[in-house]
Order: sequence, then C-alpha cells, then structure tokens
Amino acid sequence: MAKSRNSKGSARLIRRLVHDLHAYVPGEQPKIKGLIKLNTNENPYPPSPKVLAAVRAAVDGRLRLYPNPTAEKLRAKLAKLHRCQPENILVGNGSDEVLALATRTFVEVAENTKRGARRDSRTVVQYFTPSYSLYPVLVDIHGAVKNAVPLNADFTMPDVAALKRGKVWDFNAALTLVTTPNAPGGRGYATAQLDKLCRAQNGVVVLDEAYVDFADAHAMALALKHPHVLVARTFSKAYSLCFQRVGYFVGHRDLIAALDKIRDSYNVNGLGQIAAEATLDDLKYYRAGFKKIVETRTWLTRELTRLGFRVLPSQTNFILAKPPLHPAKTWLQALRERKLLVRWFSAPEVTAYLRITIGTPTEAKALVEAVREIL
Repeated sequence: MAKSRNSKGSARLIRRLVHDLHAYVPGEQPKIKGLIKLNTNENPYPPSPKVLAAVRAAVDGRLRLYPNPTAEKLRAKLAKLHRCQPENILVGNGSDEVLALATRTFVEVAENTKRGARRDSRTVVQYFTPSYSLYPVLVDIHGAVKNAVPLNADFTMPDVAALKRGKVWDFNAALTLVTTPNAPGGRGYATAQLDKLCRAQNGVVVLDEAYVDFADAHAMALALKHPHVLVARTFSKAYSLCFQRVGYFVGHRDLIAALDKIRDSYNVNGLGQIAAEATLDDLKYYRAGFKKIVETRTWLTRELTRLGFRVLPSQTNFILAKPPLHPAKTWLQALRERKLLVRWFSAPEVTAYLRITIGTPTEAKALVEAVREIL
C-alpha cells in the first residue's frame, strides 16, 4: 500500500500565488434568528411580485436544459434601456465576474510583483483606497501589480491635476477601477470629474456603478462616449436579486467582444436571466423603493448626527458613520448584542467608522433606539 501523503505534502501542490493569497472577506451571513441585518447592503424590500411570478413559472422542465449562453434576451432589454446595441453589453454571474473578466482580459501577468521591482504599466491594476475590497484580491489572483492610491481625507476623489502632482497614479495603467458612488465611503462623484479622469487614462477604465440607483447622477454615457471605458452595473444592490447573481458591463463593442472570448460558457443561470428580464419590465416598482431608501437614509443620517455620530454624505444605500465615545469596533459588538448587525473594516482609512446599510424605516428606528441605549 502506498504511503499516505500528509497535509504538508499536499500544500506543496498549491501554487505559491494561491498559497499566499488573502481571500475576499464577505459580510457576515448570520445563522442567529432575529438579527436585523444591516451589514451587506442588500435592498430591504423584496423583488417585484411580477419577478417572483416569472421565476416560479420558469421552475419546470427547463431546469434540465442549458440557459441561453449569451443572455440574449436580457442583453436586448438592457440595450434598449441604455440606448445602445446588444453587442455593447456583456452579462456576468454578478458584477464580480465581469470585474474578474476585465482583469484577465486587459492586464498582463507580472513576472515580478515584489515591491521595488521594475513596473510595467501593462501589468498594473489601479484603484482608489478605500474602495471595494475585492479589487486587490482580483489583482493578486491574476498575478498582476496593485496600485492603490488614497482618496482625499474626506473620501472625495483627487482631480487629475492632483493625481499628476502626486506622481503615484499611473495614467498608463492597463486597468483602472473606480467605484462610483464610492464604497465604503458612500460619496458620489460628478460625471464631469469622471469624464476628465477617463480622458486622461490610456488604459481601460471601469466605472463600477453598483450603487448608482441611489445616486443623483450616473456616468453611463461615458461608456458609450469613450472606446476605453466600461460601466459595471448589478441587479443585486438595487434590484433585490443578490440570490441570483446577475451583473453586466456596458462599453465599446471591441472591449465587449474581447471579454466575451474568455467568459465561461453558460455563465449566467437561466432563472437569473428570467428574473433580470422581469425586473426590467417593472422598473416603476423598483424606483418607488429607491425613493423610500433615500428618504430613510436622510432620516437616519439626521438622527445619528443628533446623537453625536459623524455621518459622511452618501449617494448609496448605506452610510459610513464615525460613532462617538467608543471605538467603532466596540460599537459593532454592542449593536450585535442588541441584534443589530452592521459592518466594521480594519483598514486604517475606515477603522474608526461603521458602515450601516439602509434598511426599512422600522429597522432604522430600531438602530437609533439601540444607539440611544448604548449612549
């Protein structure tokens, strides 16, 4: 009988890149009943009844068949919504997949990623910090080079002139990722400022608009104006389809065609496609929900400010708030003990803050009551 290999022997089979990788850490999915979940930026309102009916009606013999490989009907509806052509759209298994595809499509693998090594802009993925914590994970998985550049102290975005003066930003980077509105900061960025940044970049720019439905403006026009710009959208945050995982890119047909070459076959499940199509047929329902979330955001911002929190301006379905008296991590635990789940990040730029998802008015009032009790 062959001698069994121990775990140390198995570890040697794993690529060094993977062995050293720090994986993305998602928000807690609680197993305790009764928690008010304000930590993962989900829409507190359910999908449209029409969407639920469409999904139920599709649970039939079709489950044994493969879905449409290119999400053809969904792309046609999205093209109509965004006033472009289906060839300008790529649909993915959530916007996370299309972001990963962009890294794999437009960025060369670096021969040496160690600090101080000579850097080739073709291997560089850059982004502002703080922003979506998946970005550095995608870069590390690909074996590329990270260029994380700080936002201003108030989480506003440096303008092009400031980026040039700083001499850290790479205007030739293969891929630039901009979360707009920002997460976890919550701030929105003016389309004119984003346009100026896009025009200054020589590589591909992705404007990640996961939260744009809660904002005053959007930058979709830039994806159709510039041949090197992609806009990422998702059906998760605003359209209550986190469970189905549907996201997409809008951009120049050449970029979309390149991304499509390395897209996994049948990458978007059939029920997800049907749910997203039905969503686009009932936008009035969702827009009413967006209005309620924005109203609750305004109320919660005002109430927490009165209680001594420093709440940053938000154009998203969450707020970033610096609590009084105690460290944010202490507040995290104190709120959890009162069955309220919010998010805390250990990154230095945001360690003093809590990120709080905007729930229903009832959930927001429960949060405020818990804060009063802790104070």
